[in-house]
Amino acid sequence: MKPLFYTLLLLIGVTACNNDDDKAAQDPVSLLPAATQTGENTFGCLLDGEVFLPSGGINPLDCVYQYVDGGYYLGLQGNKRNSDGDLIMIAIGTNGLQIFQNETYQLLENINGNAQGIYGYRINNYYTSQTYTGELTITKLDTENQIVSGTFWFDVQDNQGVVHQIREGRFDMQYVR
Repeated sequence: MKPLFYTLLLLIGVTACNNDDDKAAQDPVSLLPAATQTGENTFGCLLDGEVFLPSGGINPLDCVYQYVDGGYYLGLQGNKRNSDGDLIMIAIGTNGLQIFQNETYQLLENINGNAQGIYGYRINNYYTSQTYTGELTITKLDTENQIVSGTFWFDVQDNQGVVHQIREGRFDMQYVR
């Protein structure tokens, strides 16, 4: 009788386990900042499936939108150091390209008139291109209060041929001119 009792107890214990415990904690997107539009100075994305949030250092978060030499330039970046102390940067930029609320821009190569995505690792920067592209959507542009908010995703290829995927990007920044 005892072996049957222990077998039933083991069977109940195994089937009672729930592999679905707290899915929100397992979902990295749930760890990103909310997609706000009030100038909260937030930035986050998934970098190769892992949560990327700016932290530490001298300038973990920066946003500039200005008119210079006949063109508009947006520079938005988040920086952090990994566990080895290497600097990692995720950035979005425009070269001579004015942005507008509720518009989507292709992230292409780093040339005048384009928007581009940038992944920086240590001292190297890798840009979107005609082959590895992405998108930037401006969900809010308030030039009076200097707020820019939006979403982004992009791919870049590094010098070793590894394609890095930046996904679920979102930001809500107060910019300087």
